[in-house]
Amino acid sequence: MAIVTIIVFVFLCVFTSGTNGENRVAVAHLVSGKITGTIVFTETSEGLHITGTITGLPAGRYGFHVHALGDTSTCDAAGPHFDPEDNNHGGPDHNVRHVGDLGNVVFVGNQEPVATVNFVDRLITLRGKNNIIGRTLVLHEQEDDLGLGGHELSLTTGNAGPRVACGVIGIRSPVVWNSAVTSFPLIVLYVLAAVFLLFLN
Repeated sequence: MAIVTIIVFVFLCVFTSGTNGENRVAVAHLVSGKITGTIVFTETSEGLHITGTITGLPAGRYGFHVHALGDTSTCDAAGPHFDPEDNNHGGPDHNVRHVGDLGNVVFVGNQEPVATVNFVDRLITLRGKNNIIGRTLVLHEQEDDLGLGGHELSLTTGNAGPRVACGVIGIRSPVVWNSAVTSFPLIVLYVLAAVFLLFLN
């Protein structure tokens, strides 16, 4: 019984040493011409909380997506929408959508319109298959029709037009992002060693 307790203890110690109790936070800075903005992605129990502000466009609605690549030599170099499941384009609340489909941001105001971003998305993540770290956040020139516009591009891009600003999504905090996945081989070794000791006894 004591040996079993030791095995469980070792397993839990190694597992928790490979994870970080802090919520992960990422950030993207959109800078292009007159457009500037900072968008923060924070892990919560409800999903990824996306907050920030953007300035530099007239009042209106503009497509807002995570694109697959982290190349911002030009915004077009960021590739298509992040879509590991090979789905059609849709809105953030649709059952069928790209992982990177975040809908529209809305600029309001007369002289200097501002888009205030504050919503939770349950599909994009900062870990696992839908991890957006190292990918690119893109702001488009037109409104995203959320795949419902009937245009030939509706089901691929939402017919949101050219890309007017972009920024790579990077780590903000914590400094060290350990992962239980990368620690898995070490966990197995510890458990096998404990089992070996059990049989020796």
